[in-house]
Amino acid sequence: MSFTLGLVVNPYAGLGGSVGLKGSDGAETRAKALELGAQPKASARAATALSELAGLSFRLLTWAGDMGENAAREAGLDPVVLGQALDTPSSAADTEAAAIKLAEEGADLILFAGGDGTARNICAAVGERCPVLGIPAGVKIHSGVYAITPRGAGQIAAMLIRGDLVTLSSGEVRDIDEEAFRAGKVRARYYGELLVPSEHRYLQHVKNGQREDESLVLDDLAADFEETMEDGVCYVMGSGSTVAAIMATLDLDNTLLGVDLVRDGELIASDCTAEQLLALTEGQETRIVITPIGGQGHLLGRGNQQLSPELVRRVGRDGIYVVSTKTKLKALDGRPLLVDSGDDTLDRDLAGLIAVHTGYRDAVLYRVE
Repeated sequence: MSFTLGLVVNPYAGLGGSVGLKGSDGAETRAKALELGAQPKASARAATALSELAGLSFRLLTWAGDMGENAAREAGLDPVVLGQALDTPSSAADTEAAAIKLAEEGADLILFAGGDGTARNICAAVGERCPVLGIPAGVKIHSGVYAITPRGAGQIAAMLIRGDLVTLSSGEVRDIDEEAFRAGKVRARYYGELLVPSEHRYLQHVKNGQREDESLVLDDLAADFEETMEDGVCYVMGSGSTVAAIMATLDLDNTLLGVDLVRDGELIASDCTAEQLLALTEGQETRIVITPIGGQGHLLGRGNQQLSPELVRRVGRDGIYVVSTKTKLKALDGRPLLVDSGDDTLDRDLAGLIAVHTGYRDAVLYRVE
């Protein structure tokens, strides 16, 4: 009997990321993101995952149009379409209905593209009835049920289809309050667990929410960065508490969970969108200051989609200034830093050893994969 793969895509997952909305939950947020020029990318990310399944023999079940069919056909597959969204655009209820049907039809694995909100929908619909795996497409991805990249999701699915030995384990579903998130506060909540194939190379770890008192280390990091700043250079200041410590040393207001732009010691723009960053840095020497997400190690593609592939290419690998405490790096247990920009060529170009600034005139070389 052939392997049966289910596919559900939340077509609007991640829509708010590039325009600085910190999420995509709710019709109003989605409408605002589209008004600001955001482009849906979840379907394309699902197609990237499915492209890893070329040449394998399996049955693919999905929902019509943007909820899976389009991604499957883009990847050159011929899916069986079981139903379609009742709402336009599709809703959380549509995601849950699709997942329930896929489980009822005997899916050996349900692949779903989305963010933490989508993971909540899948959890509510099927729980641990059948294995599931997330294709990362959202703005906020704290849950431990997602692959580290779309291709990673496809590679895990391919292993299962081929019959390779892959451990199944429970993965936590976590989500945060988007309204509080936009106000700079992280309020995470546990929603349950899903049965996930846990091939360690490709599965994302749960975000580390612990905040240790490392004020002296952060002060050293900030002092080191301040001494390296050059006149006339634009500094794109990424999200996170480590970068926030630098902004505090510079005595500048900071968007903890957004991206700001600094030049010549002044705050040029706050909580920028991807398009704003491209416009404001046009023709300017620019550097990007980022820190990895604790517990996960992601540098790009998690909560900072404002840092578009176009901007990263313009800055270049040498223009990326990575800051982290050694405690955060040690917590990765040797796992590499990760990039998931949405552009495979760019991700490959960023791979390799990179300098991570860990204190005053102190840096280590760490691997990016």
